[in-house]
Amino acid sequence: MESEIIVGLDIGTTKIACIVGRRNEYGKIEILGYGKAESIGVKRGVVANIENTVQSIRKAVEAAEEKSGVSIKYVNVGIAGQHIKSYQHRGNIMREDPEKEINTNEIDRLNQNMYKLNMSPGEEIIDVIAQEYIIDNEGGVRQPVGMLGSTLEANFHIIIGQTAAAKNIYKCIKKAGLEMVNLILEPIASAEAVLSEEEKEAGVVLVDIGGGTTDLAIFQDNIIRHTAVIPFGGDIVTEDVKEGCTIIKKHAEELKVKFGSALASENRDDEVVAIPGLRGRSPKEITLKNLAFIIQARMEEIIEHVYFEIKNSGFEKKLIAGIVLTGGGAQLKHIDQLTEFTTGMDTRIGYPNEHLANDVADEMAIPMYATGIGLVIEGIRRYDYEKRKEGDLITPEEVPDEKKGKKKEKPKMPKTDSGTSRFLNTIKDWFENDTSA
Repeated sequence: MESEIIVGLDIGTTKIACIVGRRNEYGKIEILGYGKAESIGVKRGVVANIENTVQSIRKAVEAAEEKSGVSIKYVNVGIAGQHIKSYQHRGNIMREDPEKEINTNEIDRLNQNMYKLNMSPGEEIIDVIAQEYIIDNEGGVRQPVGMLGSTLEANFHIIIGQTAAAKNIYKCIKKAGLEMVNLILEPIASAEAVLSEEEKEAGVVLVDIGGGTTDLAIFQDNIIRHTAVIPFGGDIVTEDVKEGCTIIKKHAEELKVKFGSALASENRDDEVVAIPGLRGRSPKEITLKNLAFIIQARMEEIIEHVYFEIKNSGFEKKLIAGIVLTGGGAQLKHIDQLTEFTTGMDTRIGYPNEHLANDVADEMAIPMYATGIGLVIEGIRRYDYEKRKEGDLITPEEVPDEKKGKKKEKPKMPKTDSGTSRFLNTIKDWFENDTSA
């Protein structure tokens, strides 16, 4: 069954990507259009300048509208940043009538209870993910709907973030003339785009190397076990190249992308590249081996942080599928070999083509767009869940917009108060009550 048109908005440190997609009748994701803009207001995954971020969002959205012929209003937005934390918690409810089948309302009530947990000042629960359910002390239940029992329990993966960071994202979306439907943790979105069900079952670490942060999600037995955000990414590697080679940032980025390698031993001593000199100065010669030494040192540090998180999760010995690298940083040459050398774990590069339809443009099926495509996939999944709950899962209806000659999404948004929508409602209340907004 075809799905509603869903939009993913990846607000990254180096780029903002807007991706418009829907699920086709074969269950694959069709990309109807996309737009990309340089991100100039985001630092390490967190909004640092509202006006600049709004400007970049508008550019990306306009480009996506033009390519897709869809008028964009509702978006699923990713959140990352050093402030993100996660932990496990168990919740339970006593059922009023054990003879009645468990329904989605009871599961929602159990989820809602998790949002009432006490947080430190300035922190909010962003998302609550049920890992597995326990009915009358019988564990390992994935789908409790329709079952009988007197107590319903669940183990939850709870994601916490700074209220201010989430409010700033919401403010940017609002000022760009858009509505936020879901706020989704970026590593979870990336995992949706690049991991197979077999890998999640066997145990796998998804590592998304972005510009400002490296996001991590660990799955085992098809359950999300651990998430973390490391405050380093590709930008810090560019800074190192800039300092180490004494060149400007633009040249450092080009050098890293075109000639960079994460393994110095893979480069010969005589390979040299010339960088144009500044204003009348002679060109600067840099050996590719030296460049690789600079990149390798920083990438080793980032991978050590990742390995620390893996060990910290307690699942190090249970991850049969090893590590999957994605994000723009995964496009660096030899990064998979360096990761294998550093961690001793099998590593592959994750391309977001796991769920894509065959006719998707090649430039989309690269690690850089994993988060954006994942936001579309996760957005479709959440939309379907809401519709199923309402009991009327429907096919998309597109309304022609005469003035623009475009097709326009019919605004049908979930009206429930579950999951992230509850958190979003809180932010909306703050935003509406904040006179400075």
